[in-house]
Amino acid sequence: MPVIRLEHIGKIYKNSKRGVSGTLELDLTIRQGEFVFVTGERGCGKSTLMELVAGEQEPDRGSIWLGGADLGRFSRRACAELRRCMGIVLADSELKRTETLFKNLASEKYLEYLRDSIFNRPKIEKALSLVGLPGKADRRASELTASEACRALLARAIWRSPSILVLDGLTERADDDTVWDMLHLLTALNDRGTTVILATDGSYGDMLCKRVITLSEGKVASDIHRG
Repeated sequence: MPVIRLEHIGKIYKNSKRGVSGTLELDLTIRQGEFVFVTGERGCGKSTLMELVAGEQEPDRGSIWLGGADLGRFSRRACAELRRCMGIVLADSELKRTETLFKNLASEKYLEYLRDSIFNRPKIEKALSLVGLPGKADRRASELTASEACRALLARAIWRSPSILVLDGLTERADDDTVWDMLHLLTALNDRGTTVILATDGSYGDMLCKRVITLSEGKVASDIHRG
């Protein structure tokens, strides 16, 4: 499991969909096996930070390191290969409503390199069971509630057993029972060594005594290693 380092990151961001804009200025290190909550008010840069780590955006300056690799020195395709160790849910991640959950998980865009996805069906069914959707692999996404869709997005992130989870927007779209079910599962995965980075508007990191990074106006306002 590689360490994630953001060194002297600068990023001007603007997202009309979320109605926010600002500038990120960050230096951060996330160690192997950590459970990190990223918090802050709307517009503080949480989602931009998660997109930088996930490779959906590139910094205007500075370096993002994954293990010993400076991702800025690699092509986009090579960076995607290096990020295969990640399971990702971003704030704008959605399911294809007309497709089954199996197809949603097996054809997820980060998995374009996979072939013969039918052989992965047992892993996908297991992931759906872990998130509380047992036996629903052939159910269409349009039939799910908002909370069930969040569970399915988490299943899509975990079914390959990635060593790093980068998760944004899950706690804001689900009901309380679903949120705590997901947090219990993520804690169990973290106990087995998975690095978890979870962006949230809630104070769950304090409740679970995990590391809490609070952003304010694009900068680290506080970094408490046990919330």
